[in-house]
Amino acid sequence: MNQQNVPLLHALLAHANKEPVSFHVPGHKYGAVLNEKAGGFFTEIMKIDATELSGLDDLHSPEGVIQEAAQLLAGLYGVEESFFLVNGSTSGNLAMILAVCGEGDKILVQRNCHKSIVNALHLAKADPIFIEPVFNGEWKVAGGLDTEAVKQAIVRFPEIKGIVLTYPNYYGIADPIAGIIETAHQNGIPVLVDEAHGAHFIAGDGFPRSAVALGADVVVQSAHKTLPAMTMGSFLHFNSRLVNCGRLKDYLQMLQSSSPSYPIMASLDLARMYLGSFKKRDLSILMEEIGRFRKELADIPQIRVLNEEGRIDPLKVAIQSACSLTGYEMQQLFEHEGIYTELADPFNVLFVLPLLKEGMSYPFASTARKVKSLLANYSPIQPEVHEFSRGGTLSRLALSYRDMNRLKGEPVKLENAPGLVAAETIIPYPPGIPLILKGERINESMARKLAELFKSGSRFYGGEWLEEGEILIYR
Repeated sequence: MNQQNVPLLHALLAHANKEPVSFHVPGHKYGAVLNEKAGGFFTEIMKIDATELSGLDDLHSPEGVIQEAAQLLAGLYGVEESFFLVNGSTSGNLAMILAVCGEGDKILVQRNCHKSIVNALHLAKADPIFIEPVFNGEWKVAGGLDTEAVKQAIVRFPEIKGIVLTYPNYYGIADPIAGIIETAHQNGIPVLVDEAHGAHFIAGDGFPRSAVALGADVVVQSAHKTLPAMTMGSFLHFNSRLVNCGRLKDYLQMLQSSSPSYPIMASLDLARMYLGSFKKRDLSILMEEIGRFRKELADIPQIRVLNEEGRIDPLKVAIQSACSLTGYEMQQLFEHEGIYTELADPFNVLFVLPLLKEGMSYPFASTARKVKSLLANYSPIQPEVHEFSRGGTLSRLALSYRDMNRLKGEPVKLENAPGLVAAETIIPYPPGIPLILKGERINESMARKLAELFKSGSRFYGGEWLEEGEILIYR
């Protein structure tokens, strides 16, 4: 396959070059109907913001250029079939879970999953069994799953319909999943992977291995996170004898817009071409650039740089405060100098780096100098190291989704919440990993962590009563 080809983009450009007269949607008429103030930003992109016209194919029934683009994508990743997602990885996560389980079905789910996974479980009315991940005490973040713990969970619940993994975690840590996939397949269980942050892993040695290459059944990737695709542009890869692909396609049609964005799809076509033409020399030069940036940051005494040899995505650079500042305060300090990072937590700040090719430049050196200057007046301290945990604890919801739909929540003081059942899901964002799940019994650790995060300045989805020091519960 010629990975330099971009069939969908070429078709859109050829259509725009005809200077077509639009008597169809969208209403901007290729940018002719546009507010003057916004014109400079939107005019050019609107020339390819088309609809399902002759020669431009249909995402939901592809047989032309979109089909050709999807085949190139599947060829690049070495899978049976690949799909463009225009509603983000959220739509892919929803579809893959709905494709394997229904009401009352048991499914094993990594506890530090994205909120879209939790929403999919709710839509399916499944009976999720959550498994606690490994906790990295040095960096104070949750990682992947312990393989032995997963094996034990399968023995305990052999009837599970699937296993849902998050790989890598938001910070780029890719704990091993090959053994989990192998064990699952030996037991006839499909493995579904939210690989939102790993679309670039096939770029070459130096990156963790992709879940696609490790044999996962369905893998969802946010192309827009680390590849040059527009926001909401994602991929879904299918490579399974255990999942019904027809059922998966049905859900993708239900969950994705019936008016998909052609600019987003074209950007996915371009992102695939960009990755498909990434050369060893590009990789070598990029790794040198990243190595220098990491070293320059590591030489700043007020911070530490996350280093998990062989298990960390080079495009993720997490720094931990080694001074009096919290991660949130460091992030705010950086933003005053125009450095906008991906996320902060009470301890860390995360940089997401670009997948550069030879000849491209990025202000790594000047960024490191600014960080050094901004932190110069703070005295270094030794960060506290927490205990490591192998995780593996299993937990289930105290109420079924059907029961929750019939009940109403009421607020109680957070200090009185342990032992009660949560009536809302509370999610620190970013990273979008639920701290408390609707329908689960709140314990002391959850309540304490929520109070700490709220006090330190975290933002939340849910938790509308937190300002009053309260949380919604079911009686």
